[in-house]
Amino acid sequence: MGERKWEGTTYGNGLMHRWLIAILRIVDVRIVYWFAYIFVIPPCVLFRPGYGFIYRYFRECWGDSPFKAFCHTYQNHCIFAEAVIDKFAMYAGRRFDLTIVGYEYFEQLAQQPEGFVILSSHVGNYEIAGYSLVAAKKRFNALVFSGEKESVMKNRNRMFSQTNIRMIPIREDMSHAFEMDAALTNGEIVSIPADRIWGSLKSLAADFLGREAHFPMGPFSVATARGLHVLAINVMKTSTRGYTAYVTPLDYDREAPRKEQISQLHSLYVAELERIVRQYPTQWYNYFDFWRQ
Repeated sequence: MGERKWEGTTYGNGLMHRWLIAILRIVDVRIVYWFAYIFVIPPCVLFRPGYGFIYRYFRECWGDSPFKAFCHTYQNHCIFAEAVIDKFAMYAGRRFDLTIVGYEYFEQLAQQPEGFVILSSHVGNYEIAGYSLVAAKKRFNALVFSGEKESVMKNRNRMFSQTNIRMIPIREDMSHAFEMDAALTNGEIVSIPADRIWGSLKSLAADFLGREAHFPMGPFSVATARGLHVLAINVMKTSTRGYTAYVTPLDYDREAPRKEQISQLHSLYVAELERIVRQYPTQWYNYFDFWRQ
């Protein structure tokens, strides 16, 4: 399997992405799903290093037999392919049904003058929320992987410009930290993925699915530096055309010492992530050795 980490970019090039968008404007999304199941997923399962990590995830975290783990790994790749196709379907003008559990928590914070932080994870299809879960009075700033394909970033920018969302690419010079700070100073929303270390040397350990895992300290530090409200949002695929967004407040003690605030917020986030993953085990999309990151 090797130790190479998943690069985090969408498969294909600009021409392929444009063709996919054009096809999805006229073809039912389910036909594209089946094409992926038959022609795309098998070579990915056989030849991509991410297969081994997901297979081991089902074997070690869920106690699957070898055959069951293989079936779940294939299912995981299929659902991930659906999530990617769904994003391109959105670029093509298609819409999906989104049920929001806990929307009142988001709406309450969106009405307040202070900014707040959203912690996301690499499960489900969080990007779908960006086209539906928006605040009329606050700009939404999403921290994103800077190495994503240019064609995908262009489509995201086009879609997000309609909903007052700005992407902040993660940069090696850490300039994204100043952009996040400025956004929070202006009372805006900042969304940060909190399940990948991104090369940071500062991390926090926690028991996750029965094994010790490490999570980046940065997202929890950003929120507690100002004593901000924090939501965990995970958007999970529930049907061919349906998603459910789970909005969960992470109510840490904002009067506690800073170190304790970070520890509490980290524990609350990990507990919520584990709750979601236990409910949707095949929608775990960390295609690298997560427990050794």
